[in-house]
Amino acid sequence: MAVKLRLRRTGAKNQPNYRIVAADARFPRDGRFIEVIGYYNPTRQPAEFRINEELALKWLHNGAQPTETVGDLLVQLGIMSKFYERQGKPVPAEALPRPAEAAPEAAQAPAAQPEAAVQPEAAQAPAEESAAPEAEQPAEESAEEADRQQA
Repeated sequence: MAVKLRLRRTGAKNQPNYRIVAADARFPRDGRFIEVIGYYNPTRQPAEFRINEELALKWLHNGAQPTETVGDLLVQLGIMSKFYERQGKPVPAEALPRPAEAAPEAAQAPAAQPEAAVQPEAAQAPAEESAAPEAEQPAEESAEEADRQQA
């Protein structure tokens, strides 16, 4: 019997919730299952999920194969790296949790670029200001001339 750790859909239309289950690979997605090991709610921001680590490790040790999505969730919680460590095998790079620090660095890089773009505009602004007073001077003179003519 080939066992898979996979998602079993629950929830209403357009509001998916999933249970993470150990199920025979021959049964349908929402069909019979052996045991519930957790849940996953992708509609929340950030996605909410919880997996019973002991049950997940038990099924992994018994040979259950996680699907791609469940495998990603196991990696995020660090369960896959624990599984490989307990087996005495080297931990593959895919089984290591992704560092959360990479995302803030990516967010900071675009913020630095607009600042650099602002500096050249600031350098151009004084040149525009120096040209602007010349344009204003004739307008002031014409206003003074209009006052003289009225008087």
